[in-house]
Amino acid sequence: MKKPLNGEKPFAEGFHGPNLGYVIELYEAYLEDPNSVDPEMRAYFETTGAPVIEDRKGIAEISGVNQTVPQLEKTLSAIRLADNIRTYGHLAADIYPLNDHEPEKNLFELSHYGLIEEDLYAIPAGVICKDAPIPLKNAYDAIEYLKSMYMGTIAFEFHHVYDANEKNWLRRKVESGSLKLKLQVEEKTKILKRLTEVEEFEKFLHRTFVGQKRFSIEGLDSMVPLLDEIVAESVSKGAKTINIGMAHRGRLNVLAHVLGKPYEMIFAEFQHAPNKELVPSEGSIGISYGWTGDVKYHLGLDKQIKDENTTVTRLTLANNPSHLEFVGSVVEGFTRAAQDNRTAKGYPIENLYSAMSIIIHGDAAFPGQGIVAETLNLGQLKGYNTGGSLHIIANNTIGFTTESRDSRSTRYASDLAKGYEIPILHVNADDPESCIAAARFASEYREKFQKDFLIDLIGYRRFGHNEMDEPMATNPLMYKIINEQPTVKELYGQKLVNQLIISKASVKNIEEDVLVKLKAAYEKVPATKKETEELNPPETVEKGLPKLQTAVPFETLKEINQELLTWPEKFTVFNKLDKILNRRMSALDGERKIDWGHAETLAFASILHDGTPIRLTGQDSERGTFAHRNIVLHDSSTGKSYSPLHLLSSAKASFAVHNSPLSEAAVLGFEYGYNVFAPETLVIWEAQFGDFANSAQVIFDQFIAAGRAKWGQKSGLVMLLPHGYEGQGPEHSSARLERFLTLAAENNWTVANLSSAAQYFHILRRQAAILKREEVRPLVIMAPKSLLRHPLVASSGSDLSEGEFQSVIEQPGLGQNTDKVTRLVLSTGKMAIDLADHLKAVDNQEWFHLLRVEEIYPFPMEAIHNITKRYPNLKEIVWVQEEPKNMGSWNFVEPRLQFIAQKEIDVSYIGRRRRSSPSEGDPNVHKKEQARIIEEAFTHKQEGGN
Repeated sequence: MKKPLNGEKPFAEGFHGPNLGYVIELYEAYLEDPNSVDPEMRAYFETTGAPVIEDRKGIAEISGVNQTVPQLEKTLSAIRLADNIRTYGHLAADIYPLNDHEPEKNLFELSHYGLIEEDLYAIPAGVICKDAPIPLKNAYDAIEYLKSMYMGTIAFEFHHVYDANEKNWLRRKVESGSLKLKLQVEEKTKILKRLTEVEEFEKFLHRTFVGQKRFSIEGLDSMVPLLDEIVAESVSKGAKTINIGMAHRGRLNVLAHVLGKPYEMIFAEFQHAPNKELVPSEGSIGISYGWTGDVKYHLGLDKQIKDENTTVTRLTLANNPSHLEFVGSVVEGFTRAAQDNRTAKGYPIENLYSAMSIIIHGDAAFPGQGIVAETLNLGQLKGYNTGGSLHIIANNTIGFTTESRDSRSTRYASDLAKGYEIPILHVNADDPESCIAAARFASEYREKFQKDFLIDLIGYRRFGHNEMDEPMATNPLMYKIINEQPTVKELYGQKLVNQLIISKASVKNIEEDVLVKLKAAYEKVPATKKETEELNPPETVEKGLPKLQTAVPFETLKEINQELLTWPEKFTVFNKLDKILNRRMSALDGERKIDWGHAETLAFASILHDGTPIRLTGQDSERGTFAHRNIVLHDSSTGKSYSPLHLLSSAKASFAVHNSPLSEAAVLGFEYGYNVFAPETLVIWEAQFGDFANSAQVIFDQFIAAGRAKWGQKSGLVMLLPHGYEGQGPEHSSARLERFLTLAAENNWTVANLSSAAQYFHILRRQAAILKREEVRPLVIMAPKSLLRHPLVASSGSDLSEGEFQSVIEQPGLGQNTDKVTRLVLSTGKMAIDLADHLKAVDNQEWFHLLRVEEIYPFPMEAIHNITKRYPNLKEIVWVQEEPKNMGSWNFVEPRLQFIAQKEIDVSYIGRRRRSSPSEGDPNVHKKEQARIIEEAFTHKQEGGN
C-alpha cells in the first residue's frame, strides 16, 4: 500500500459529503497507524487504496492495484447515493396525510448510480453511515437505514445550513435514531386523550353554534400536542416566558388546551353572553377585551403556569388582527423585552434562554406575506436577536380556496426559510408521535445554537375556510379525499388498539369523559344573550393626560451636559464632529441656545436619571439621519464606538440604541411588542424619513391605533417621523400626517408637530412620566429635518429647567393690541417656523396673530377658544399648511375650528391645492409655492386674499 504522491490529498477535492470527511479521517489515521482503525475498515483500505476519482492513472500509481478502480467508483457512487438520500430524501418521504403527492423515489434507485445490491455488500457500512444506533452489516444495510430515517413521516431539509458544526449536529441527530421515540404506555395514552380533547371540542362547537365562524384546527389536530411538547421542553430548559403568535386557524383550540382558557369563556363568546362575568382560569393575568372588543378568534391570553416545583412560567398568546403574519414581529418584540434586564445603566443585559417565541404561520401566508422575510431577517441581528424562534407552518395545503400551485412558486411553503439557513422539518400531521419528536428536535436545536428552527406541519383542512363555505365547489378533488379521511384521533386510537396498548372501550370512555366536561362548561354560560350596548373608553382614557412636572433643575442639566461631553482620554472624535459637540459645552450659559439634537440628548439623560429605561431604534438612529444626534461616537483612529449615555453616572436604568435593518413593518412591530411587554420602557422608533412609515401601515392601523380599544393592550410607543417640505420631492416631504389624524379618536394616541427644542424635551419627558399610568398612549411626532439646526427652533436652558409642554404657542410680540387683531393664523411644525421667519419682512403686524398648534391630537380646543375670546374684532381664523389641501391637518382641524368660530368668524385655508402627489418634484416650483403660501398668510383678503 503506497501513500499519496507529492503531498496529494487522498480523496477527490471536488467530491463533498458528510461520509467523505469521515472516510478521509479514517484513511489518514490508517496511513499513520493501520491498527488504529477497526479491522473492517483496515481490510477495506488495504484492498482499495486511496480513491482519487478524477485521476484513474493516479489511483493506480498511489494504490498499486489497477483492478480496484471499479470498486472505488462503486464506493463513491454509494456515498453519492447516501448524500442524495440526506439531501433529497424529503422528496420521497411520507409527509402528506392525504397521499395526494407522488413520492419521487426514482432518484434513489441503485441503477441511477450504476449499482446493484451485490456491489453494496462489499462496502463497509461505516463508509455510508457511522452514527446508526444498531449494527449494520454493510453499505446495503446502511442505505436502507438512511432511507428509513430520511423518508419517513418526518422529512429533513438542512443542506442549506452552511455552518459545518450545525449541519453535522443535525445529521447526527437524525442518523443516531434519536427521533424514533420510545414512548411509554402512559405517554401514548396521554397523546390520545389530548387528540380527543382537540377533536371533541371542535365537534361540540360545530354542533352547538351552527353557522358560526371558528376556523377549526381539524386536519392539523396534532399541532396541540406538538405545542404542548415545545412548551414542556422549553420550561424544562429554563424558559420563564413563552410567547406565541398565530393566525385564526386552530386558535380557539390552542387557547383552550395549550393556554387553558376555560371552555365556558369561549362558549360565552359564541353565545354573545356576558363572558366578563365568568371566572377566568387560575393564573390568567391578561384576559382583556378593550371597550370595542374583537372577534373571538383574534383574542389572545396572558397566563401564568406553575410546575410541580412551583416554578412560574408566563405563557402568552398574542392578540392578532386579520393581517395574519404581522403578529410575528410583535411577538419577537415581546420576547426580547422579556429577555432584557433594564435595571442597570448601559445596554440591557440579555438572557436569551429566559424567554422564547413560537410563531405559527399559514402555508399560504408564509411565502405570500413580505413581513415574514422582514421578521426572519431580524433573527441574528444584535438589536433584535431573541435566541432563536420556533416556527410552525400550519400547512393545510390550501389558502382559502387557492391551492398550493397557485399560491407560491416553490415546492414547499417553507422554502423562504432556506435563505436564512433555518433547518426545516416536514412532518405528517397524522403521525402525532412524529410531531412530538419534531418538537423535541426543534427545542434541542434552539437551546444549543440559539437560532430559528421551522416545523412544516403538513395536514389538511377538514371544512371550508371558515366552516360556512362549501369547499367542494372550488376544490372538489381534494375534498373527495378529505371526506373519506379518518381523523388523526381515529387513526392513532386504532393504532394503540392494534398495539394492545388500549381497548376500544377505553377509547370510547375517553371520548365520553371529554364530552361530559364540555357539556358541564356549556351549562355555566349565562342563558341570556348580552344586550347590544355602545361601549366607551375608561374614564382614565377619556379625561386626557394629567398635568405633569417635566422641567429639570438647571444645575442637574449642567451636570448631565458636562458628563455627556466627556469621553475617554485616548478616544479621538472626528475633528468636525468634535467641534460641533464641544459647542454644546456652553449652550446652557447666558444667551446661548440648545438645538433639537442637544435637547433630545438632555431629555434622554434626564429620563435615565429618573430611572426609566430607553430603547431607540431606526435605520440611522445612532448618528441620526440628518447627522443631528451622534449619541454613539466612533474613534476616528481605531473605529471603536463609545456612547456617554451608557456610562452616565446618574443613570438608574439601561439605554439601548440600535441601527435597524432596512425594514419598517417588522421593526415597528418589534418595537411595539417590546413596549407592550416592557411598559416601563420608553421605546422610540424613528423612521429614516416620515414617508417610510407607509411600509408599516398595518402595524399603525391594526395594532398601535386600535390595540387598546380592541384588546385592552396598552402602549406608550414613540414614533419619530421626519416631516417637512424642503423641495426634496414627494417621497421625502410628507409623513402623511393626515393618516394619523384620520385614525385619531378616543384619545388613542398623541399626534404632535413641534416647533421648538424645548417642546421636544418636555413631550419626551411627559411621555416617560405616563408610561406606568393608566393614561398612557402612543406618541406620534412629526419630527423636523431642516429645522434641526434652525435658530428659531433652538431653546434656552431656562426653557428646559422652568418650562413645560404647551399644546399651543403664541408668537411672541404679536397680538398685543387686542382691538386691532382681525385674523388668527394657525399653523404647525415647519410651516409655523417659516411664517415666524418671514415676520421681519412684514411691516404691519398689528392686525394678525400667529398661533402654533403643537399638539394636533388631542386638539387643543379650549386653549384656542380662550385665545379667540381676547380679540373682540376677530373676523377670520386661517389655517396655513404646506401640505396639499386634501392632506396634512386641514380636513381634521377645519370642523373643530368651525366649532370654535361659530357663525361670527370665518374659517379658511391657505396652502397648496388638492393634489394626488404630496409635493412638487421641482425645487424651484416648490420655493415658488411656499413663497405664495407665506405671502397669502400675511395679506388682507380684500388685497388679494386666498
